[in-house]
Amino acid sequence: MEVAQSLLIVGRMEVSLYSAAAAMNATERWQDLVADNLSSTSVPGARQQEISFSSVQAGVASDVSGSTGGNFVMPLAGSSINFSQGNITPSGNNLDMAVEGPGFFSVQLPDGSTAYTRDGEFRLNTQGQLTTKQGYPVASDGGTLSFDPNNSAPINVSPEGEVSQGADTKGKISVTEFGNLKALTMGSGGFFQADGALAQPKPATASHVRQGFVEASNTSPTLAMASLITSMRMFETNQKVMTMQSDRMTKAITELSGTT
Repeated sequence: MEVAQSLLIVGRMEVSLYSAAAAMNATERWQDLVADNLSSTSVPGARQQEISFSSVQAGVASDVSGSTGGNFVMPLAGSSINFSQGNITPSGNNLDMAVEGPGFFSVQLPDGSTAYTRDGEFRLNTQGQLTTKQGYPVASDGGTLSFDPNNSAPINVSPEGEVSQGADTKGKISVTEFGNLKALTMGSGGFFQADGALAQPKPATASHVRQGFVEASNTSPTLAMASLITSMRMFETNQKVMTMQSDRMTKAITELSGTT
């Protein structure tokens, strides 16, 4: 009986090691998200990633007689995207645009696929096309938007996205809203990819374009730094638990090996 109890204690120590390791993995994921948030604070229209924690059943506890005494659970980290509106401020550049509402600008990537962004710091390339800072063409209802570089008339954009250069109508900027934001995957540079029909894309009805304005990232550097400090402390705490339980298990095994 004494040997069985000792083995049971060792087994529970092993479970606590796995639990602490899982907690360290979860807090490491948290640190990665915070680092991404900090790096995106200067990206116009960037969206904050948020962490959530849950537990999953990892086994059933039992005593020496074999009767169950509860479940072992392990911590699990999940993430989501905060799509709340960032602050919109004037920029003084008439090529800058911000979406007021839930919509996204549509842009064409080099591989021909469509990406979506809230970053409206646009510019004209050498061909007179309206593009992102990365050089991706901004989509409109008629393809890409092109302007005459020899035309000195100003470029105007209405709240509905209608674009003109002087008296010439150029098209309507494509602004897309989604019925299922969870089907959007965030990439680098503030761009999102939509998971096909699952995202439920549709032309914007609740969004407006504001010319000469830029939307800031909705991340907070102060809150991100506070979260980073908290996650680091949690990581260190679980690291200490692992070390303590490892030492206890080593001692228990040593004592068990001398039991007759």
